[in-house]
Amino acid sequence: MQSTTRDARIVRQVADGTPGQALDLLGPTVEVVTGPEPRGSFCVLRGVLPPGITVPLHSHDDAEDFLVLTGTHQVLLQGPDGLEWADAHAGDYVHIPAGTPHAHRNTSPDPAVDLMITTARLGQFDVARFTAVADRYGHTLGTPEENAAMGIEMPKFAAAQ
Repeated sequence: MQSTTRDARIVRQVADGTPGQALDLLGPTVEVVTGPEPRGSFCVLRGVLPPGITVPLHSHDDAEDFLVLTGTHQVLLQGPDGLEWADAHAGDYVHIPAGTPHAHRNTSPDPAVDLMITTARLGQFDVARFTAVADRYGHTLGTPEENAAMGIEMPKFAAAQ
């Protein structure tokens, strides 16, 4: 039997960070855990939502799931009476069906860390397309150090070694 595990690996203590670079999405940060692979059907990302940060209301054509690893944040979901905020705590699993409007906000004093599971297509948009579009339009984001030099406090999260 031919091995298909040449890229198999363990990412240790993913709640603390990954070996990959964190992409700052103007507040929240995202790191690629797995994929998106060319023939893969899903992508796993590690997302950090710092205190006081909100991901605005949005929807997309692909489903997206979140396993809250640490912290607490709120998710805006469709309820029986319309959109309503629901608390998501460490250990909770949130499923967002395709095409469903949703948002996230962290009203707690601590960062919330999620494992985000989605399609390879949405994973490619979240990371690769954001950087490609930014680069195409000549948009660059200052590093936390560059922002600090201007008196702008940016959340800083270290990846586990």
